[in-house]
Amino acid sequence: MSEAGIEDVRGAEPGRRKRPFDVTNRMIWAITIPMTFAFLTTPLIGLTDVAVVGRVGDAVALGGLTVGALIFDFAFATCNFIRSGTTGLTAQALGAEDGREGQAVFWRAAILAFGIGLFLIFAEPLIVWLGLLAVSPGEGVAETVREYVFVRMFSAPFALLNYAILGYVLGLGRGNLGLALQIVVNGVNIVLSILFGLVLGWGIFGVALGTVCGEAAGALVGLIVVLRGFDPNEKPSRRRIMDRTGFTRMIAVNRDIMIRSFCLLSAFTLFARFGAGFGAVTLAANGILMNFFMVGGYFLDGMATASEQLAGRSIGANWQPAFERALRLTILWGFLLAGVLSAIFLIGGEALIAFLATDSEVRAEAGAYLVFAALTPLAGSLAFIMDGIFIGATWSRTMRNMMIASLAVFIICANALVPVFGNTGLWIAMLVFLGARGFLLLAFTPYNRDRAFASV
Repeated sequence: MSEAGIEDVRGAEPGRRKRPFDVTNRMIWAITIPMTFAFLTTPLIGLTDVAVVGRVGDAVALGGLTVGALIFDFAFATCNFIRSGTTGLTAQALGAEDGREGQAVFWRAAILAFGIGLFLIFAEPLIVWLGLLAVSPGEGVAETVREYVFVRMFSAPFALLNYAILGYVLGLGRGNLGLALQIVVNGVNIVLSILFGLVLGWGIFGVALGTVCGEAAGALVGLIVVLRGFDPNEKPSRRRIMDRTGFTRMIAVNRDIMIRSFCLLSAFTLFARFGAGFGAVTLAANGILMNFFMVGGYFLDGMATASEQLAGRSIGANWQPAFERALRLTILWGFLLAGVLSAIFLIGGEALIAFLATDSEVRAEAGAYLVFAALTPLAGSLAFIMDGIFIGATWSRTMRNMMIASLAVFIICANALVPVFGNTGLWIAMLVFLGARGFLLLAFTPYNRDRAFASV
């Protein structure tokens, strides 16, 4: 099957029955609110780990934790395609009222997640070597990194299985359950990291072990919840689960989302690299200001999750009115939410900068570019929503290509503007990049929509 065929398979099936359903504001917020809180719990883990190791008073251990966490952030963020791809395919099965395919999607995602997780365990020495090569810390820190990554890497199969579980749950539109499962994972992680790392005095080993236990507990609870929700009358056969077409489609979607994630990480890496050229003060200031975008992203991710589920469900149901309404409402609410966030950042930004930085030069430099950082939620709002639409509809090939095009736009703008306008030009290039992602995807939506809902 061609790549285009994989992406548009749902829209190419002849004789598909229409399954009307209404999209309401309540449906959107029923997914957005709990998932926003779920995403906001994730940074608490990092803060807890830093606090635990910091209380031990070992600077080498704290440095090792920082580098080790960076390695995992890169590895696991790259694998987040498992969550996104599962959400879209599950939502489409829900819209088609095909419970057997929905269960098959979950098992395919679980097999893929567990397999990749086992691979990461076996590849741990290579991953550590590459991470240390990239960061080049001192030998004492490097040894701590090796210990931390060795222990925590055993969480990989469970962590990626949790991605599959969360993707399946969100594909069904059960945002509250998704929040509950994230609380289990993160809550157990935080409590045990404190117990093992601080109370029992196991330091960074205890922090890593707490993470392994948290992911394992979340996977166990998630599996129990998901399996209990399966209809035994719709149990798929082993042959259906291992169906080559189904696996090919899942892998194609996940591959494109992974490439998109690499491009996004590349843009942020290039942003930091350009900023480093202006000196340590500007680099630090830009790093602080990017936290505004990251915080805004946690809120907008909740709305993007709603657009994923509703777009996927409408494609599966072959019901274009639901797709159109989901598109309009999530874009509208996304812009309104982004506007509120930008206003909050503009009003309270100086106070947040003062909290995050004590150096007067860094504070002054960050304050000079605050307006640009405050505008990042507005500039990126459409990109978040359209990512959700395209992931839910499994139009991943187009999303991948538009991300590559947007990265090219960023590189061109940065190289053209930075020599003339300095750090101001760099921030303008970032805002253009964020906006280009959204508007390019929106421009290609009619073409993909018409193909998906074409009468055959």
